[in-house]
Amino acid sequence: MYDFAARRGGGDVADRLPTPSWLLTACEPGRFSVELPGSLLVDAIAPSPDQGQGRPVLVVPGFSSPDTATRRARSHLRRLGYRAHGWSLGRNHGLTDPIIDGVLGRLDELHARYDEPVSVVGWSFGGLLARWLAHQRPGSVRQVVCLGSPYRPEGEHTRTTPLFERSARTHGLSERAFDVVDTLRRPLPVPVSAIYSRTDGIVNWRACALTDAERDSGPGDNISVPSSHVGLLTNPVSLAALSDRLAQDPADWQPFDWSRCLQRMVMS
Repeated sequence: MYDFAARRGGGDVADRLPTPSWLLTACEPGRFSVELPGSLLVDAIAPSPDQGQGRPVLVVPGFSSPDTATRRARSHLRRLGYRAHGWSLGRNHGLTDPIIDGVLGRLDELHARYDEPVSVVGWSFGGLLARWLAHQRPGSVRQVVCLGSPYRPEGEHTRTTPLFERSARTHGLSERAFDVVDTLRRPLPVPVSAIYSRTDGIVNWRACALTDAERDSGPGDNISVPSSHVGLLTNPVSLAALSDRLAQDPADWQPFDWSRCLQRMVMS
């Protein structure tokens, strides 16, 4: 994420969470190469219940990623009966005016098409946009699920921050960017789940976890999974946690429980 504290000339560098070790970063490609076929195998042999019952889901990709990066997760959700959609905005260049306006327009389009609230899933920086959408359109969002999304200010400096800064110089940064970030850091008006990995090689997992205050303000879950950062959308355990949260009824929210989650994955 952009280092907004530095851009504003504020923030104490000592308060920053450390970035992951270079060893974890270097292991990302190898771990992903195992996670992807693993989830394909699980989907091939596990039951395919109509868990989603046609409910719409919008999946927002991470920084610099297009919809192809979320294809595996969307395929998994469609197999479970969800109407899973990409954002159709090309690569995610960050908080530019076309991205801010486009992602809001995409949510409005899906809400109007299905005439019911849309679950919004965001990977990495896409999770920050998912949180912002819920603030802008609380009546249009059923729930938010963030996957490895460092929304807390002390964790905004990550392994990809130099790429964000370069993208901001190339593609620009909206004048609304600071307001968007201030908004997304507030507790959400809809249920929210934070799925993250303590061995993430790109972001510090602590920056992705919901605070106690946010969890106390409404339905919310912190879920740690054994995954790479890139693999959060393909790791079979991460996808199981995602599916479990999307199955929740916001009016009868059940706290996350691994035994129930895994039982649903293998026996539904």
